[in-house]
Amino acid sequence: MRADRLLNILLHLQAKGRTTAKELSKKLEISERTVHRDMEALSAAGIPIYAERGIGGGWSLSEGYRTNLTGFKKEEVISLLLVHSSRVLEDLGKKKDFDSAFVKLMASLPPAYRKDAETARQRIHIDGLGWGRAIRELPLLPILQDAVWEEKKVMIIYEKEGGKPEPRTIEPYGLVAKDTIWYVVAKRGKEMRVYRISRIKEASITAERFERPKKFDLSKYWEEWIKEFKSRVPKYLIKIKVTDATAEHIKSIPHMKCLSHKPMAKGFTEMVIDMETKEWALGSMLQHCDSVFVLEPLELQEAIRHKAREILKIYE
Repeated sequence: MRADRLLNILLHLQAKGRTTAKELSKKLEISERTVHRDMEALSAAGIPIYAERGIGGGWSLSEGYRTNLTGFKKEEVISLLLVHSSRVLEDLGKKKDFDSAFVKLMASLPPAYRKDAETARQRIHIDGLGWGRAIRELPLLPILQDAVWEEKKVMIIYEKEGGKPEPRTIEPYGLVAKDTIWYVVAKRGKEMRVYRISRIKEASITAERFERPKKFDLSKYWEEWIKEFKSRVPKYLIKIKVTDATAEHIKSIPHMKCLSHKPMAKGFTEMVIDMETKEWALGSMLQHCDSVFVLEPLELQEAIRHKAREILKIYE
């Protein structure tokens, strides 16, 4: 509806400031000509909108103008309830602030919206911790958070997996939560690095400031880093003959990469799986030794035979 679109434009200008017709066109999925017509309609309605020409120009609201309209739809309000259960808010120490803001938001809604929101809250709860995950402490997260806000360098003691703790000085550009695991994206020397916060043993903010590049995009960097990280993960391909029932179970195992599978005779399936390492492949195949036969590689076959002989010796 046009009324919704006009309200979205008004709220976007209020939140983001100067915006080009091209940006609005892309955001609202309409033509730039329609954007210009909408701007004329808002101006005719008494909204103080003006255009600036040339490089760096765009549409803006007059300084100091704000609308009291929220423009919230019922579905949008309900979607905010999903954030209410976020573990990330607790980790960042923002749960109380969010609860306070949420109460104010609910109070500003029409009665019908409040009823729908409360109904949704009683029917959807998100537990971001996961099975088998102990509630962990992140005492250094607030320190790193302050350093990110204040753009100050941090001295840390970092322990790599299987390595010794080492001192480092980093420039923290941002924090990332992947599931329930926190990382800090930082510059060290001339290189960008990603540090798992649970492996930081000590951290202290220095008095030295750094300049965060204005064009640095945290989410874009993280996506690119994830792609590169996945490309560096080792590969260990195996081909197996497995019962159909076990094949379905294997395909459902987390992080198990099934590259291909095709039916064989008498209730068996042939599968090609990336197990990343020989050790992981050996342990997994032994768990299903009564329903899986390794076809390739031969070295894995021999490793299973050797392990089976060792087991037999224990029970003989």
